[in-house]
Amino acid sequence: MPQIAQLAETYASQIFWILLIFGFVFFVIGRGMVPKVMATVEARDKQIATDLAAAEAARKQADEEEEAWRVQENRRREEAQAIIAEAKAKAGKETEARLAAANAKVDDRVTAAEAKIAEARANAMTEIETVATEAANDIVMRVAGVNVDEPTARAAVKEALHG
Repeated sequence: MPQIAQLAETYASQIFWILLIFGFVFFVIGRGMVPKVMATVEARDKQIATDLAAAEAARKQADEEEEAWRVQENRRREEAQAIIAEAKAKAGKETEARLAAANAKVDDRVTAAEAKIAEARANAMTEIETVATEAANDIVMRVAGVNVDEPTARAAVKEALHG
């Protein structure tokens, strides 16, 4: 078979070119390009790790600052609540003092008004007694024809009115 005899020559040439191409690819790509790509990947990984570490440090610092801010905010809120409570207490005392003064004025006015009312009542009662005494005197004079003296008529009217 003649094809079998040619097999060694054909394969030897193909094997040579395959080895030459694979050798070229190995040295150019494997020894030349791959280390550069790997160095770039390593530098990128290092940069990413550095950036992540910086971001973590910044996050921790931000958390610490936020916690300090919250503590300060809570302290200020407590101070504000204390000031508000103090102002309310002070306003309450001032209002209480004003109310006490106003109540005292109202009580004085009520007492004065009650005194005026009592005086007016007494004056009205005196006038009623005087009018009733005169009317009783006139009625007795007209009906009985008897003239009653004023102190007796006044005593009878007082007894009728008060008792």
